[in-house]
Amino acid sequence: MDKMNKKTVTLKQVAEHAQVSTSTVSLVLNGKGDISRATRDRVHAAVLDLNYRSRVSKSRIDSSHTLRFLKIVKHGQTVNRDHNHFISDYIDGMSLEASRRGYALEVVTCNGADITSIFNMIERSDLSGIIALGTELSEEDIIILSKFDQHIVFIDTFYPFLESNFVNMDNDQTVFAVVSQLKKSSFKRIGFVGSYTNVTNFRLREEAFHRACNKLSIQVCKRDIFTVAATRDEAYEQAKNHLVKENNVAEAYFCVNDIVAFGVIRALQELGYNVPEDVSVIGFDNLPMSSLLSPTLTTVDVPKQQIGSMAIRLIDDMIIAQATNPPVKVLVTGKLIIRESSTKPV
Repeated sequence: MDKMNKKTVTLKQVAEHAQVSTSTVSLVLNGKGDISRATRDRVHAAVLDLNYRSRVSKSRIDSSHTLRFLKIVKHGQTVNRDHNHFISDYIDGMSLEASRRGYALEVVTCNGADITSIFNMIERSDLSGIIALGTELSEEDIIILSKFDQHIVFIDTFYPFLESNFVNMDNDQTVFAVVSQLKKSSFKRIGFVGSYTNVTNFRLREEAFHRACNKLSIQVCKRDIFTVAATRDEAYEQAKNHLVKENNVAEAYFCVNDIVAFGVIRALQELGYNVPEDVSVIGFDNLPMSSLLSPTLTTVDVPKQQIGSMAIRLIDDMIIAQATNPPVKVLVTGKLIIRESSTKPV
């Protein structure tokens, strides 16, 4: 886990790191102002890089009236610079809702730490609650952190049988919308490109894909389903190797996230296929680069700010209740964004 600097990081240092003014940093952290997406991302990246902890006047808030967002990075295959924009939107939603409800929000990055160490760290803290980024957490990790005596909510992951609080995207409904779109386009061969990286949402999307195909009476060939790494270069290399080996492609591929989709498109293009004339490709996450590719990527937009905001609301409701309530699991539906990488329904 990244160690905190002995000296408290200041707002000025965050501003210098992000190459903006201190007033801009303040506006971003409080969810105010007409600040560009790129600038907001830089500020949030600086907050994470420096482990900056915002401070609220003690006349407004006591030290225990604080919530902490833990950006937990276990293997870095998905929680990395390619997804800074993703994390930034979560923080935006949390910051705005925390400020609205009178809480101070701290943002702390935990790199490569074991979960027991993270648990011990938060157990010693005087906090009202924890929001933990669960993207790279295993079921065992969730169980350990759920033993924390204070209120804790996990975002960007979901385990239906665990007695923990979750806010995540609704993979089933969203993936069903993707598969329905592909069926409307009259594709007979629809493939799925997953990832063997240990990320729960990847598994949930693959399971949702098969359920959607069964519901829509779509037959899927085993050769049209394969897995790759979740990093850009490896996804490209492994997708290309698979497609060369098969020497045959599906009419459309739904990819487990945008990074994998970027690699698949690059591999297809190098093998002489045109996207979407020969093969359609759909991703998941709506990363900023999705609208800059050629062709631009059809993908799923995840309501990240809403997820961040909802996590704060859940913790606040628990605090107000002053009682142990049953776990709450919230799923928020994403939106399919149609762009150039997929053909329109006939």
